[in-house]
Amino acid sequence: MKPINQWLSEYGESHQNPTNKKVHFVCVPVIFFTIVGLLYCVKLPFSFAAGYPVTGAHIALLFTAIYYSLLSIPLAIGMVLYSVVCLLLCRAIDTAPYQLLIVSISLFVLAWIAQFWGHKVEGKKPSFLKDLQYLMIGPAWIMSFLFKKVGLSV
Repeated sequence: MKPINQWLSEYGESHQNPTNKKVHFVCVPVIFFTIVGLLYCVKLPFSFAAGYPVTGAHIALLFTAIYYSLLSIPLAIGMVLYSVVCLLLCRAIDTAPYQLLIVSISLFVLAWIAQFWGHKVEGKKPSFLKDLQYLMIGPAWIMSFLFKKVGLSV
């Protein structure tokens, strides 16, 4: 497995244009949230204490945390914290039948349209077309910028 700094550097190569960067800073976290939202809609037949349902999102985020921890413990901690925020938002939105599903699908489609527009402006193809792991690196790339802003290293 490549070291995290190599992943981030390679991802950054196709994200140099300021407009494309801004689009990614908004859309990557939105897409991450929508995937959590879609998986949250998959309720499993068991629950945590206090009757809180276990969902596909909980299972997927467990494996996501393991993946990120193999790359960088600080980034994994940041991504786990963002994942908790996503889960709390999902729980808040999931109050009416299909509400979370509709919100997630709508935002997912809009965010991907914006992402592809950003790459058109950039003049470079999305990184994930070269390697699907870049779909996981995108959120870490955003988190790494947030870390740098507050003086943390990845």
